[in-house]
Amino acid sequence: MSQVSRLANLRAQLDLPVVRRAAGLLEGRHRSIFAGHGQDFDEMVEYRPGDDPGDIDWKSSARAGKPIIRRFQRETNLSMVLAVDTGRSMSTLTPTGEVKADVAILVAEVLAYLARWRGDQVGLVAGDSERLRQVPPRQGTQHLETLLRHLDADMGLGSPPSDLSRVLTRVLDAASRRSLVVVLTDEARPAPENEMELRRLRTRHEVIVIAIADMRASELAGRDGVVVDVDGGTLPAFVRHDPAIRRDAEAAVTARTAAVRAMLRRRGIELGVVTGSDDAVDVLVDLLRRQRRVRH
Repeated sequence: MSQVSRLANLRAQLDLPVVRRAAGLLEGRHRSIFAGHGQDFDEMVEYRPGDDPGDIDWKSSARAGKPIIRRFQRETNLSMVLAVDTGRSMSTLTPTGEVKADVAILVAEVLAYLARWRGDQVGLVAGDSERLRQVPPRQGTQHLETLLRHLDADMGLGSPPSDLSRVLTRVLDAASRRSLVVVLTDEARPAPENEMELRRLRTRHEVIVIAIADMRASELAGRDGVVVDVDGGTLPAFVRHDPAIRRDAEAAVTARTAAVRAMLRRRGIELGVVTGSDDAVDVLVDLLRRQRRVRH
C-alpha cells in the first residue's frame, strides 16, 4: 500500500499566493538567502550607490583613486537544516488543544514544501536525551517525504526527555556548508544553557527558532476530566483550580519565556511562537520577513 504524500496533502491546504510570498521571503528562487557572499570570486568593479560598503577593497580603491568592490558569485540554492526537538515535552498541548508534535510536524511540512518549490536542499538533525537522527541535506520530493516520516515516527509520548543541546551540538559538528538552521522546539527552549551552542551556530549559519507554545495553567483549569502529564501522572483538580497555584505557574512561565527571548535577542536570532495549526503559516511568513530585514 502506497504511503500518503504529506506534501501533496499540504499543497491542497495552502493558498498559492501564500506559498509565493513565503518563498519570496527566502529571497527568490535563484538567489541565496544570505546577505553575504558565495564561495567563488568573480570580479573587481567600481562601487555604485546601493552596493554593500563592506565589499570595498581598500587596497584596490587606493590604487584606483576611487571605491572598488569585490564581486562574488552567489550561491543559487539554499541549504536548510531542520534541528528538531523530539523530546517528550513535545507531546503536551498547545493553547488550541492540539498536540505540540502535530503542530511542529505541520511547520516542518510547510518548510519542506517551500524547499521543494525552490529546489533547495533540506537536512534533518532530530533528537532528545537518548536518540539522535541525522539525514544529510538533499533535494527531491521523496527525500522530503522521508524526513517528515522520520519526524512522525520519532515524536510521541514514548519519547525520552528533551535535550536540545545534543541536537544543536550535532548540527555544529555536521553542517559544514553555510545553511539556514531552523530550530524547532517548544516554548521553554532554547534554554539559557543553550546560549553557547547558539552563539557558535550563529557565527557559521543563519539561525531562526520556531517555538510551539504551551497550554497555560489558566487554560488547563477550564478543561473537564482528568489531566495527565507527559510523565504519566495525573494533575489533581485542586492544583488546576487553585488561583494561587495558577498565578505562581503563570509567573514562572512568564519569567522563563522572557529569559529565552532575551537570550535570543543577544544572539541576533529571530523567534516565532506558533500557538496552533491555524497560525503556523502566518507566524512562519512573519518570521522569515523579520529574518530578511535583520540580514539587510
